[in-house]
Amino acid sequence: MTMTATFWSRLGDVASLVATPLAPSHYLELVNPLWSTHKLEARIEDVHDETADARSLTLRPGRAWRSFRAGQHVRVSASVDGRRVTRTYSLSSSPLRRDGLVTITVKATDGGRLSPYLARRARPGEHLTLGKPQGDFVLPAQAPVRPLFVTAGSGITPVMSMLRTLALEGTVRDVVHVHYAPRAKDVIFVRELRRMAADAPSSYRLSIVHTREPGAARFGAPALDALCADWRHRDAWACGPQSLLDEVARVVEPARLHVERFVAARAPLPAGAAGGKVHLRVSNVEVSADGATPLLHVAEAAGLSPAHGCRMGLCHTCDATLNSGCVRDLRTGQTIDEPGARFQPCVCAAAGDVDVDL
Repeated sequence: MTMTATFWSRLGDVASLVATPLAPSHYLELVNPLWSTHKLEARIEDVHDETADARSLTLRPGRAWRSFRAGQHVRVSASVDGRRVTRTYSLSSSPLRRDGLVTITVKATDGGRLSPYLARRARPGEHLTLGKPQGDFVLPAQAPVRPLFVTAGSGITPVMSMLRTLALEGTVRDVVHVHYAPRAKDVIFVRELRRMAADAPSSYRLSIVHTREPGAARFGAPALDALCADWRHRDAWACGPQSLLDEVARVVEPARLHVERFVAARAPLPAGAAGGKVHLRVSNVEVSADGATPLLHVAEAAGLSPAHGCRMGLCHTCDATLNSGCVRDLRTGQTIDEPGARFQPCVCAAAGDVDVDL
């Protein structure tokens, strides 16, 4: 332990004696949110528009921050119009960045709550709350010899973290990157990507496909044959809309494929699957729900604000208790009907009448 860490630790021990019932971290937060250790705050240092609807935010994390691996994501929380909203975003910067800053790159989504705020309204000086870095969509400890990146839209963000890391390590040697975007103006990081490709054309081969331009080739084996003849012998990292990921999964050998999803993959619903009456016990609200809408969405549509994080069954922030009835996990199609069982409302729907602690 360093002398600085020891000093802060001992100071915290002494302060705890006079700060009960609040921890010293709560008082430090009043002076500077970045000094807090009971939660991780980050200050927006800069914003940079990547496209008309996507923006990179440069953040200075507080003392509780730890490093991450290129490709990982974090939960981000902010107060939007008086309501606390949490979503998950990939880190787009490299963990090797020397100034201690990190970036997230956010694309505004229609009907979204947090993404339009971050992409259009957030300003330097504001504070966000971060979760711990998570996820296994990462490069191996030893950089892959010949990676193939397949991205679309904002799915480029975790791969950008990887590319920046490889560049700082000096290990961009034989990388092929196929990126899909509707039009040229929609390509996030386009200047940096093209500069990387121009600086090392034999090491980083970039192909950008504009899907709404005439003659654009759809993703598939024939397209890969034209863009990367040896793709069958490469490990692939893919991130983007579900439709693209479904196609990638059909083409690329499973053992060679690494996928990052923005929404949970769903299993087909059984024939005749139906919802029912949903009793949200904590709020004493009863609503009707179909058999395909996650109960988190049902609760929010009823005007409630349940705790949540990733909204795709990864972080377990929204976990709730089933009091009676039955819910269906939309990822697997399996049902949960044991009273007292914990389930994830963000990926579970009503399978008949149900009573839950929400």
